[in-house]
Amino acid sequence: MAIRLAHLSDIHFGGENAPAVAAATALLNEGGFDLVVVSGDLTRYAEVAEFEAAAAWLAQIDAPKLVTPGNHDAPYLAWAERVFAPFRRYEHAIGPAASQVHLGGGFAVRGLNTARGAQPRINWSKGQISKRQVAAAVNWFEDSHAECIRVVVCHHPLTEMIGGPMTARVWGGEAAARDFAEAGVDLVLSGHIHAPFAWPYPFGDGRTYAVGASTLSLRERGVPAGFNILDIERAAIRVAAQRWTGSHFEPYRTWSLDRR
Repeated sequence: MAIRLAHLSDIHFGGENAPAVAAATALLNEGGFDLVVVSGDLTRYAEVAEFEAAAAWLAQIDAPKLVTPGNHDAPYLAWAERVFAPFRRYEHAIGPAASQVHLGGGFAVRGLNTARGAQPRINWSKGQISKRQVAAAVNWFEDSHAECIRVVVCHHPLTEMIGGPMTARVWGGEAAARDFAEAGVDLVLSGHIHAPFAWPYPFGDGRTYAVGASTLSLRERGVPAGFNILDIERAAIRVAAQRWTGSHFEPYRTWSLDRR
């Protein structure tokens, strides 16, 4: 059974690339996608108006959706709220922040929140993932969905992109990647660094793959705005990173990842 996913990230409403977002929306509604995944940073500063724009955009997408928050989805200027209720605005406008699930059509997807409103380090934008989050995801896959394609979604890449334009520095990330590989997760989809990538984790059987999406914002980091299309077939997962040319999307990079 073929499965088609769209993977978008880092739209940053309030600073979005409006023509690219409009063109991507049209493609999402024409592309026959089984699920549209958005891996965080829907907003620029987590302002109410930005969340309203993000919610309105999501409502335009016809396909089923799974959305997880990013570090920009915690209030940037409202310090007390960022510390004590960092994802209250997100949950009011978008949906659950801690975890999200989708099951159907031969695949199971679990979203995890790797963003934090505050951390005991200077750069609060970097990621964290706890052993409890990982265990809950692994148990969810094992208990009910052993035969499905297994997909984890989080904002921060659990391991660093070699040569990437920025780092994620996820506390607990390497251990989580190892646990997901040993549990037979097929894909871990993320954003944050505004650049597309695909590679296998060096754990387990080598067939758990990290896949990152670019941005649909004006905050490009040396890579064109874009998003990913994933076609999951019996033998391989095909990832096609799309880039915005200023007038339309076209293929930018492609990967074929062997399935276990």
